[in-house]
Amino acid sequence: MHLDPGWLAALTAIADHGTFDAAARHLHLTPSAVSQRIRALESEVGQVVVRRTVPAEPTAAGEALLRLARQTTHLHEEALRELGGDEAGVPQLPVAVNADSLATWFHDVLAAVAERGGAALRLHVLDQAWSADLLRAGTVLAAVTSDPVAVQGCSVEPLGTLRYAAAAAPALVERHRRGRGVDWARMPVVVFDDKDALQHELLAGRGLGLPPVVHRVPTSADFLEAVRLGLGWGALPEPQLGPEERAGHLVRLDRRHHLDVPLHWQRWRLRSALLDTLSDDVRRAARRALR
Repeated sequence: MHLDPGWLAALTAIADHGTFDAAARHLHLTPSAVSQRIRALESEVGQVVVRRTVPAEPTAAGEALLRLARQTTHLHEEALRELGGDEAGVPQLPVAVNADSLATWFHDVLAAVAERGGAALRLHVLDQAWSADLLRAGTVLAAVTSDPVAVQGCSVEPLGTLRYAAAAAPALVERHRRGRGVDWARMPVVVFDDKDALQHELLAGRGLGLPPVVHRVPTSADFLEAVRLGLGWGALPEPQLGPEERAGHLVRLDRRHHLDVPLHWQRWRLRSALLDTLSDDVRRAARRALR
């Protein structure tokens, strides 16, 4: 089977830009030429590789080819840099990471990349349970994920556990005091977004659903600030909660119950010096901060 680089470039451009017309503009081709390349690719592999929807999307076969195209591009650019070629440009390191990791222990990874310089880190921030799609499509080289099962073409290794505990501002706790505890059924709660299940799990462990008032604050720093201000209680990672608890800004609501989220590092199985170095940075940062 022959896979022409021009065909794969057309597939990548469609995946990145959403339409055949936009892909054509990016590649400085006509839409007809892009369509011809995709038809030739589909004829060669004997399968449809792009759904002609708006936006256009790769099929399962297209995702496999897209992953190959991105990996090939990465290795090609890395080889050019090693040979001293200027045309490769600045190396790109696309990585998926969840917001709580980015706000806490992943800072050490940012510092290591900054100290070395010479590479552009491109972070995709999303819940740790939803990064497999980006890995499968080849959009990211690696991801911090809660999934211990490797995506096809990737390797996976455990990093450690990020512990979450329920916490609230002292004033909110006093308003919802019930005996020696709090009124979990009525006390307002803060969730990160619609995919955030941490608060749901803590309540489910008490046989409860969400309270009447549910606030949604979809950034890690603002989520912490909302809990500090007494908007509602929230599940906070220990690296964030510890300093706030010691300063008296937050109160841990239940010292016996918590949620442990195991984190893993999934990366493409590539012989890439850049990716190897980044993986070492992630391992060191995780050893210092995670359980």
